[in-house]
Amino acid sequence: MKKLLIFALAGFFAQMIDGSLGMGFGATSSSILLTAGITPAIVSATIHFSEIATTAASGVSHYKFKNVDKKMVVKLALPGSIAAFIGAAVLSKLDSGLIKPFISIFLLTMGLFIIYQFVFRKQHERKLKGGTFSKWQIIPQGIIAGFLDTIGGGGWGPVNTPLFLSRNKIEPRYVIGTVSASEFFITLSASIGFIIFLGWHLIDIGLVIALAVGGAIAAPFAAWIVKILPVYLLAVCVGGIIIFTNINTLLSTFVDDPVVGNIVKIVVIALWFALAIFTLYQNKQLPFLSPKKQTNKIDQAN
Repeated sequence: MKKLLIFALAGFFAQMIDGSLGMGFGATSSSILLTAGITPAIVSATIHFSEIATTAASGVSHYKFKNVDKKMVVKLALPGSIAAFIGAAVLSKLDSGLIKPFISIFLLTMGLFIIYQFVFRKQHERKLKGGTFSKWQIIPQGIIAGFLDTIGGGGWGPVNTPLFLSRNKIEPRYVIGTVSASEFFITLSASIGFIIFLGWHLIDIGLVIALAVGGAIAAPFAAWIVKILPVYLLAVCVGGIIIFTNINTLLSTFVDDPVVGNIVKIVVIALWFALAIFTLYQNKQLPFLSPKKQTNKIDQAN
């Protein structure tokens, strides 16, 4: 019972990250399950089964808060679902640990690019370019993201969210809401694939339910956070979670010394926190650092 409660809490916090940043449920949950000694194929299957409920709750919540582009959902979900089903078949025969470092390097680069695009390059010019995404942009992206999501136990958000954000065509909240809503169809397709190619008897139902319940409870809160956060701060959060998550993956793969790994993680978190403060300051969201402006407002009020 205690173990199930721990996994329910893990599902809650993982969905808070995923629903508000468009990514993170799979990465967070995978880390916990792999640490518990569960094989990669079972990890991915368990996460996808639990995500049927969490992504449904997240999608409905984002739709309610008007964070979803319905046309983009269709264009993204259809190719992604097909690729996810194929990925389930491949994973049953493949060691996903072999390709994770290469995926992490790519995603780490995308995280750094988002920080540059929205914090440094766009800090005084935050107007979006506008326009729409064509099916020739979305379909290949959906295929790659759907396949990687199944192979790695999570990846739909980390692939789609930075790619959409980097093009700077629509607001981050629409990106996150659309990616989160379309993820339901990917998890459903992947789960069907795992039933066919892996077998239902290998899935821990109690663990699936625990993750699902915790995540479903968190979904409405995450959607609300997306609605109220400023564009630039949301971009910093997205970029930061991409960088931290993938540095953590690379450290676990290439660094054996836990002390070195912990030092690197602390430095990354400190830089992330400093970047958030810098971004708030640049956008005049820290009045205690701008006393003149605050004084002028008081004078005008009098």
